[in-house]
Amino acid sequence: MAYDEAYDGPENIEVLVRSLDGSPVRLRYAHAGDAGADLVTTEHVRLAPFQRALVPTGLSIALPSGYVGLVHPRSGLAVKRGVTVLNAPGTIDAGYRGEIKVPLINLDPEHDVVFEPGDRIAQLVIQRYVEARFVEAVSLPGSDRAERGFGSTGVNS
Repeated sequence: MAYDEAYDGPENIEVLVRSLDGSPVRLRYAHAGDAGADLVTTEHVRLAPFQRALVPTGLSIALPSGYVGLVHPRSGLAVKRGVTVLNAPGTIDAGYRGEIKVPLINLDPEHDVVFEPGDRIAQLVIQRYVEARFVEAVSLPGSDRAERGFGSTGVNS
């Protein structure tokens, strides 16, 4: 497979980060080339089976216009402990300046999950987005899929 353009690496932008409790900012990429920066909790949190909680990170950010922050689950937490982000991915709009809080849920049916301050709980991915201009239409152009919805891919009609 040939590509028209060479990949030059990720785009770099400046995102202002504020610690809300005066502690050092703990928002960083674990490895070069990672798409998600680690979000950590500032509080002790215990989640019983199927319990959910809005977990604070102690951080607020200022995204440039045209960018969105997406809060994704950590795959290791999901596989090893059954914890995921409830509304994954969570959306942080460029105009939001409040604390980043992560809605976590413990899907393990038998075990509590405990987080201590500084534990990694989610990942923050920054992406460009397109702002659509919505145009009202009386009808829509046809497509191969048409109106077939959930579960229709690969099903002959």
